[in-house]
Amino acid sequence: MAENKRDYYEVLGVDRSADDAALKKAYRALAKKYHPDMNPGDAEAEKKFKEASEAYAVLSDPEKRRQYDQFGHAAFEQGGPGGFGGFDGFNFSGDMGDIFGDIFGDLFGGSRRRGGASRGPMQGANLRTSVRITFEEAISGCEKEIELTLKDECTTCHGTGAKPGTSPETCPKCGGKGQVIFTQQSLFGTVQNVQTCPECHGTGKIVKEKCPDCYGTGYTSSKKKIKVTIPAGIDNGQSIRIREKGEPGTNGGPRGDLLVEVVVGRHPIFQRQDMNIYSTVPMTFAQAALGGDIRISTVDGDIVYTVKPGTQTDTKVRFKGKGVPSLRNKNVRGDHYVTLVIEVPTKLSEAAKQALREFDRESGNSLNQTADGAEKKEKPKKKGFMDKLKETFED
Repeated sequence: MAENKRDYYEVLGVDRSADDAALKKAYRALAKKYHPDMNPGDAEAEKKFKEASEAYAVLSDPEKRRQYDQFGHAAFEQGGPGGFGGFDGFNFSGDMGDIFGDIFGDLFGGSRRRGGASRGPMQGANLRTSVRITFEEAISGCEKEIELTLKDECTTCHGTGAKPGTSPETCPKCGGKGQVIFTQQSLFGTVQNVQTCPECHGTGKIVKEKCPDCYGTGYTSSKKKIKVTIPAGIDNGQSIRIREKGEPGTNGGPRGDLLVEVVVGRHPIFQRQDMNIYSTVPMTFAQAALGGDIRISTVDGDIVYTVKPGTQTDTKVRFKGKGVPSLRNKNVRGDHYVTLVIEVPTKLSEAAKQALREFDRESGNSLNQTADGAEKKEKPKKKGFMDKLKETFED
């Protein structure tokens, strides 16, 4: 009875102001979720599927929706104001058929029929390969030669796949259309769908006497060398597209493209981040304290940098325009950031040790060596009252 039915808008999960697109989207999601073919033997799912279908059948029809908004479920009861004679009187055609076609296409791997098969020129599939380059080659750009196996039209049969003197025949299963139609019974009638013909694989032709050179495929394979121009600034994982070096097209269509992924090797000194380069350069304690010239490696060669006296460890220096070139404009480059780190020696001669102790004393950090060879820091003598009084009179 009407009082036992849920509100149609509630069933679909939409507002009362929902437009046709929102209604269709909501119903399609529910129909896919609860369709009996997706839930075999599930009575509850079948019930929800019917409930959603009933709601959509009403709300997707402007006149039925107007009647429902005015009278509710009573509009569709026998003798009700709408006079539609109940759920059995609903017409599941048009938009409903489109939705069911999409559902069955998802379920059975087909596609809903939209007319005759398209057998015009089609571009061939793309091919993928990779090439390895060094860090320096990625910065400056280079040219590489790669070898791969490519297909070409068979010169014996000229791509037909048929033995010379014979011709391909029209596929008897699809009648040359390349697609076959199958039907699926639903709760609301028969839905037609199409699939690629399994006999001719969509070509519409059957080769009975195959070409001895290509074995009926219409193509022969051979190894070829292709030059790849790698632009300066390319990064690891980026790809270069080479037009029409992929699989051959069909029915006169162009070849696909070749996508070459670039694998950049690691550098022992440099690290890259976007267009910037980073490295760490050691300097001695004397260089850091006194200043002086050190040699720094960049992708453009070594440069001499003057360290300022008193430079602290982990000081960062920026070399503008010494980074990675932009792929869009090779004249635009990133920067090179160098971290200066004081290198502490692990082995010292006795003379060097003594010199460091002398330096430490001159710096006010005097150390006394104990009898066992350990070094002990000398504590400053605490001044007494008489010492302070003496200093006062001396001043």
